Amino acid sequence: MDYLASLRQHVGHAPLLMVGAAALIVDDRNRLLLLKRSDSGCWGPPGGAVELGEAVEDAARREVREETGLELGGLSLFGVFSGPELFYRYPNGDEVHNVSIVYLTRERRGEVRLNGEHTAWGWFAPADIPENISPPILPAIAQFKQVSSG
Repeated sequence: MDYLASLRQHVGHAPLLMVGAAALIVDDRNRLLLLKRSDSGCWGPPGGAVELGEAVEDAARREVREETGLELGGLSLFGVFSGPELFYRYPNGDEVHNVSIVYLTRERRGEVRLNGEHTAWGWFAPADIPENISPPILPAIAQFKQVSSG
């Protein structure tokens, strides 16, 4: 059982602090890989919670591998995002205050293969990124759009 699931046995849906790792994977046409969540229908990059004792970069690589089947090359820190706007209530009622650590990479190997967490995927130019972005990653996507457009 993972760390958050074990905490949920004790606190139910009460708010938890969650450290998350995500990867902005960009192709040679400057398009961003986004996945559509099966629980909320929102789009976002691959990512998820950091486990106890896990390095954040390792968590980003693990989440990408689990969610897409891709192996990543070099990662650079894109940003650390936190604050009240990163509060999120999952469809099941679980509440989290996110600290999102986001990496950027243009290096990947393999072909995208989704697991059950997502229903669709696509490459999006900055101007074509969908409006319904998962709230915990919204500030990172806004910054990506800003730096990629100018």
